[in-house]
Amino acid sequence: MKKIFLMIPLALSVSNSVHASTDNPLYVGARAGASFLTNMDDAVTSVTEIQDTNFAGGVFAGYQVTPWFALETGYTHLGNAKLDNGQGSYEAQGADLVTKFSFSATDSLDIYAKAGAFYYDWNAIGSDVTNSDNGWSPTAGAGLEYFINKNLSTRLEYQYYNDVGGPDIHFAGLGLAYHWGAPAPIVEPVYVDQVTVTTLEELKLTVPFAFDSSTITAGDAAKLVPFEQRLKDQDAAQIYVIGHTDSRGSEAYNQKLSEKRAQAVADALRQHLNVGETRIIAQGRGESDPVASNQTEEGRAQNRRVDIISPSIDVETVTQVIAE
Repeated sequence: MKKIFLMIPLALSVSNSVHASTDNPLYVGARAGASFLTNMDDAVTSVTEIQDTNFAGGVFAGYQVTPWFALETGYTHLGNAKLDNGQGSYEAQGADLVTKFSFSATDSLDIYAKAGAFYYDWNAIGSDVTNSDNGWSPTAGAGLEYFINKNLSTRLEYQYYNDVGGPDIHFAGLGLAYHWGAPAPIVEPVYVDQVTVTTLEELKLTVPFAFDSSTITAGDAAKLVPFEQRLKDQDAAQIYVIGHTDSRGSEAYNQKLSEKRAQAVADALRQHLNVGETRIIAQGRGESDPVASNQTEEGRAQNRRVDIISPSIDVETVTQVIAE
């Protein structure tokens, strides 16, 4: 008996490996094999010899508490040992309640040890046998468990039952177990940033001015709305305001006049916006950049102007999407 229970600390010492069997903590199974009776001197009859090797089997259910430790219970029929004279038999059966300690040898193979108790019913059947008995018996065992997949495993095992109505009984056999009960996996979506680049086209407008005037009309001021909106929507947007004149008057006077015209338009843009000098850039070019001939009144009218330009701009839009 000391050897049997030395298996328990041994199992604990090696059972530090995690195995996939915990993916499905609940399991049921069946086993079948042979039982062998020893210690016949303690048997309840001396009339004749007992057939000491018999068919045995049972069913079991368990719960994997940790990756290496499980609780298991079940029913085992340890055979019907008949007397050689054919006048009776002894039947051994009962309920197992054991602990199971596992060590993962490979990804698919466990080595395990079991220890616990067996409530037996030792039943005398026939005219030449007496002394039926029941009670508790210590039991221990060891085996190999191969996982075919996460739901199905096979076992090759040995289990020892001490003093079952007198004899000791050894069981060896094969088993099959079905595992289930894993919670449905929670799949957290993985988000990635998707960057989209959109190009905003250049905005351009020309505002005309009267002769020797730097006053923008109400009608022309109303045309500045798209530029104001771009400044509001896009922090990187800039607007260039460039004033011009015709050729009448001195070059120095025309330069000052062009600067006043540019500043008038810039002020109109800033009227409803709080933006800095770096975003609305006003400058005057005097009479140096005509778009028509200064020899005609019509040409000079075209040259009295302010050009307003907002360059094209690439806008990045970042959207979180679920990764494929």
